Amino acid sequence: MRIAIPDDYQDCVRSLDCFSKLAGHDVRVFHDSVKGTDALAERFADADAIVLTRERTRIDAALLDRLPRLRLISQTGKLAGHVDVAACTARGVLVAEGSGAGSATAEIAWALALASRRRLVSEANRLRQGQWQGHLGQQLSGQRLGVWSYGRIGRQVAGYGRAFGMQVWVWGREASTAAARADGFEVAPSREAFFAQSDVISLHVRLGPQTTGLVTADDLARMKPTALMVNTSRAELIAPGALEHALAQGRPGFAAVDVYEQEPVLGAQHPLLALPNALCTPHIGYVEKDNYERYFGIAFDHIVALAEGRLTEVVNPEALAHAR
Repeated sequence: MRIAIPDDYQDCVRSLDCFSKLAGHDVRVFHDSVKGTDALAERFADADAIVLTRERTRIDAALLDRLPRLRLISQTGKLAGHVDVAACTARGVLVAEGSGAGSATAEIAWALALASRRRLVSEANRLRQGQWQGHLGQQLSGQRLGVWSYGRIGRQVAGYGRAFGMQVWVWGREASTAAARADGFEVAPSREAFFAQSDVISLHVRLGPQTTGLVTADDLARMKPTALMVNTSRAELIAPGALEHALAQGRPGFAAVDVYEQEPVLGAQHPLLALPNALCTPHIGYVEKDNYERYFGIAFDHIVALAEGRLTEVVNPEALAHAR
């Protein structure tokens, strides 16, 4: 089979142990990112299967119509609305997905909180520039940590906060807050209090039509001048331009983000990168070796199953009857 793997930014997929599962297949790995139907159609023209790294590449009906050979889209991790599954089904293209991540995203959220509070990046840079101490950081112990959404990652971050001696409370939907209560965590009395009284807020909400723009300019304006907003989930959870404006106004006083509306961000072309009170990393939350072995290992298993005529675990089983 001819297999295309786009958006391998770090040129690391071939170095994974699980890559050996594709031995004997014709695999093309692309390290850059292209946009638009024409560019993607040219790139995937000969592909029988495409392995998608999360939602870095969008697959829609117009692109599918240009890919007559395509039989399978094998998604690393869970689908997030970037693949038109109905269009795939109508054309006999199978779609398979994997499982969620481990603890890598929760760990990067915590690393960003620690680095921001103690000004680790700026202090390390000062030392390299021949200077000594320049900022007075703050410890996390004793501060109020607000976790929005108590799912798999939110639960891990709340646990980190508890271990570091923080006062942890949770906000989110009723099922989320009920699970947090059951684990002994406090639930914020109101959305307004959650933003106004938290010293650190970490977002762990799934992006969807109901959650796009979930965090508003008014929410951010309620935060303390000393507060920190951490977003390792999705940039679109915050209203467009609201975080940049809020940081310029000083509420919250600091932000740490790992996600952006359009990725990859090249040439430092994002307004947050120009702000001294923003710590920005290039969406590395889930980009970690053990995660990748799990993500790509499952994706490659689906390809092997297709090649051997035994693939049944797909998100569109109705396409099996007329699969290409």
